[in-house]
Amino acid sequence: MPLLAFGLILFAILAAIALLPLSIIQRYRVGTSRQRARGWLISLNLFGLSVSTMLFVVGAAVTNIWVPQALTYTLGGLTGGFVLGLAGLALTRWEGSPQALHYTPSRALVLTVTLVVTARLFYGLWRGWHNWRAAAGGDDWLAQSGAEGSLAAGAVVLGYYLVYWIGVRRRATSSLRSRNRPGRR
Repeated sequence: MPLLAFGLILFAILAAIALLPLSIIQRYRVGTSRQRARGWLISLNLFGLSVSTMLFVVGAAVTNIWVPQALTYTLGGLTGGFVLGLAGLALTRWEGSPQALHYTPSRALVLTVTLVVTARLFYGLWRGWHNWRAAAGGDDWLAQSGAEGSLAAGAVVLGYYLVYWIGVRRRATSSLRSRNRPGRR
């Protein structure tokens, strides 16, 4: 029975590794497609991103106990993500019509954010593995693993999408107000 459980766990890990490139490509395709600004979806994304960002910062503060500079890197990553979010809003193509507002995010910016996270993920795994093996002498492998850089990369993504969705909400709200103005057909 334990051999069967080990085999299933090994299969799940290998399947996740094999599907990672496909999920990254799919994330890019969805992130760059023309989308309709739907109020409920914007609200759901903003709520989820707000909660995720708060939990992420709290987690970085706790991690800072074991990994020096984790909180500093996280706050720096959030700041960088906020700037990228503003750039993303400026580069987004907006299409307003009497029925709805559509937007198409910048392909270059979505690709950049996706590649930064992907590169940091693989680098973090490589560095963590390398330091774990080298830490046989008693060094603290977690502090040497580069976790603070991975936290910063994650914070860039959270900051980018939080600012981006705030901007989409503002644009959708103003578009809705202009469509519902009296005297307009």
